[in-house]
Amino acid sequence: MSPTQQYAIVTGNYWAFTITDGALRMLVVLYFWQLGYSPLEIALLFLFYEFFGIVTNLVGGWLGARWGLNITMNIGLGLQILALMMLTVTPEWLSVVYVMLAQALSGIAKDLNKMSAKSSIKNLASESSGQLYRWVTLLTGSKNALKGVGFFVGAVLLSVYGFAESMMIMSVMLAVALLVSIVFLDGSLGKAKNKPKFNEMLSKNPRLNWLSAARFFLFGARDVWFVVALPVFLVGVLKWEHTSVGAFMALWVIGYGLIQALTPKLTGLKSGANPTDKTARWLALVLAAVPFTMALSLHIEPQTILIAGLVVFGVLFALNSAVHSYLIVSIANADGTSKDVGFYYMANAGGRLLGTVLSGYVYQVAGMEACLYFSAGFILVAGLLVTKMQYQA
Repeated sequence: MSPTQQYAIVTGNYWAFTITDGALRMLVVLYFWQLGYSPLEIALLFLFYEFFGIVTNLVGGWLGARWGLNITMNIGLGLQILALMMLTVTPEWLSVVYVMLAQALSGIAKDLNKMSAKSSIKNLASESSGQLYRWVTLLTGSKNALKGVGFFVGAVLLSVYGFAESMMIMSVMLAVALLVSIVFLDGSLGKAKNKPKFNEMLSKNPRLNWLSAARFFLFGARDVWFVVALPVFLVGVLKWEHTSVGAFMALWVIGYGLIQALTPKLTGLKSGANPTDKTARWLALVLAAVPFTMALSLHIEPQTILIAGLVVFGVLFALNSAVHSYLIVSIANADGTSKDVGFYYMANAGGRLLGTVLSGYVYQVAGMEACLYFSAGFILVAGLLVTKMQYQA
């Protein structure tokens, strides 16, 4: 099969997984808030999801380079099916610890799938023509758009079918994607010619390390107010219905994904200018002003400020994320790309872990404004860390 056909299979696989991932997150947040869990308790349900994402990205990148990306991608799909089936039990079984274990499997699955999909593009696309930049941003943008669809699907499934039945429906969907992947995906995709040793998992590339540190704070900045605080605020303070919360967050993530997919046009690819560390730094500095301004003015008209602020934040964050995603694939070693990409997304998962826990804790003790101030501070740190990349060029 041609590289374009292989890219289509990888992308379709990633899309199917992403819809269930977004739906699962929305189902867990809304269902357990409905059961009376506190914001911090809901955040803790995702603790293992994010923690095992850190481990998975590091080890998974090494495994992808040794075994091939088709194997790690298919393992991810299989683990997600298992995680969903674990949550089909009766409500009496759904203790915090049990759900955390299911979320641990889902976290491993998600990051195996994402690392495999993004690493494979390095082997399929040409960088000189701008194809690599376009394919990375298209995959990233479409993934996030479909994660937004997943948010809405999750809210609708909860309202129409209930929690356990929703898990069964999504399991069947993923089983079909897994079958297609097993049959058609190239078995040699992503295998390194020189098999990396386990002690080579940690990156020795200073530019990649600084970019990874910046990614940690960038995604911590998003999740510190978006993951738990925002849906709980919409339901608990603004009294929105579950389907309204799901639809709103879905539209936001869909728009965010579309902006990511358009990033090459918005950042000057037509003029022959691929993004650099300077692009990432300036985008971060502009983005930091958004949550800071929102925090200052949220008391005036919370609903209006949140909606307007989210639109601006979504556009700027999408540009930041897409440029970061391109930079990591661009500077990664061509032989065994998944090892470098896995290290980078380990930092990404670490930032999400910190942001998720803080989202529940800070919101519970200090409110939405405090979450937004944390977000602004994290983004500033990310911008400063990207600055270090230019001294290692």
